[in-house]
Amino acid sequence: MSEGEQELDYEAARDELTAVVAKLEAGGQSLEDSLALWERGEHLARLCERHLAGARERVESALAAAAESDD
Repeated sequence: MSEGEQELDYEAARDELTAVVAKLEAGGQSLEDSLALWERGEHLARLCERHLAGARERVESALAAAAESDD
C-alpha cells in the first residue's frame, strides 16, 4: 500500500470504490484488468469498513461517556 492509499479518507475510498464497481459492471475489460479492478475494489471495501468501524467505536465511546456522566 502506498502512502497515498493510507491517506484516503472514507469519502474518497467510497467514491473510488463506486467507480471501480461501475467499471466492472460496464464490462469490456480484459480478464487481467478485471482482476486488477476486483482486487482494488476489495482493498477499498476493507478500507471503508475500517473507517466505519472506527466511527462506530467513537460513537459508542461518546455514548458510554454520556451515560456515565448522567449517573
